[in-house]
Formats: sequence, structure tokens, C-alpha cells
Amino acid sequence: MAKRVFWEQKTLAEMSSEEWESLCDGCAKCCLHKLEDEDTGDVYYTKVVCRYMDDNCRCTEYQRRNELVPNCVWLRPEDVAEFHWLPSTCAYRLVAEKKPLPDWHPLISGAPETVHQTGVSIKGRALSEEYVHPDGYEEHIIHWVE
Repeated sequence: MAKRVFWEQKTLAEMSSEEWESLCDGCAKCCLHKLEDEDTGDVYYTKVVCRYMDDNCRCTEYQRRNELVPNCVWLRPEDVAEFHWLPSTCAYRLVAEKKPLPDWHPLISGAPETVHQTGVSIKGRALSEEYVHPDGYEEHIIHWVE
């Protein structure tokens, strides 16, 4: 019988902070700027990413992100009901929906590079917010997130 791993045994709320953080696959899609249609509630991703994102899809100011960017997305177990806006590939959403992690996820593959090698991450496809006026985000709506 195969051993069950922590993300199959625990809810998001039951996970330790180390387990919680390890669920992040490093795709950085949650760091893309999003636009919400006020009438429908639909969320549209743009290719515009936070200025603190590096070329390897990691936040250079992770510990200070909420101080430096007050509206930075901070995923927390108590917000799981609101995870519908996360990409369908996001481990936080998958675990919340009791779905398996994909083969390319670092917890499955054992290698953090697989998220980039399979083209799931935003690596090489995003534009820093430093180069886009906030009124111009609509021009950068993308459809490759899902």
C-alpha cells in the first residue's frame, strides 16, 4: 500500500507553515496582476507581474511583501473558500478541492525546475509592472493561465 503524503492526509488548515509553504509550486501566476469585472466577478489575468518577481519566479522581498505591496496576495488557510480565482493548476486550490497534484509539481517530481520545464510557470512570459502604467493593464490580458 502506498504511503499517503501530508497534502492527502491534512486539510490546508491542519498543515504546518513549512508544509503550507512547500505546496507552492513556484509558477508565480498568483503574482500576476489581475482585473475583476465588477458586474460578473470574472477574474482576468494580465501578463503584468509584481516588480519584486525575479527571473526564476521568486519574490525578492517575500518576507516584506505585504509591507512593500499592501495589496499583495497572501494565501491563508482561512481564505480557502475564496481560492476560486487561483489557476486550476495551483496546489492550494487542488488540495482545497481534494484533487491530486500534477506530476510536474516539485513535491511529486522532486525538482523545483519541473514547473518551468513543463511551461506551467510565468517564466519568460511576464512583464514587470515597472514598465506598464496601471491604466494600461487591460492591454495585457492573457488567456494562458489555465
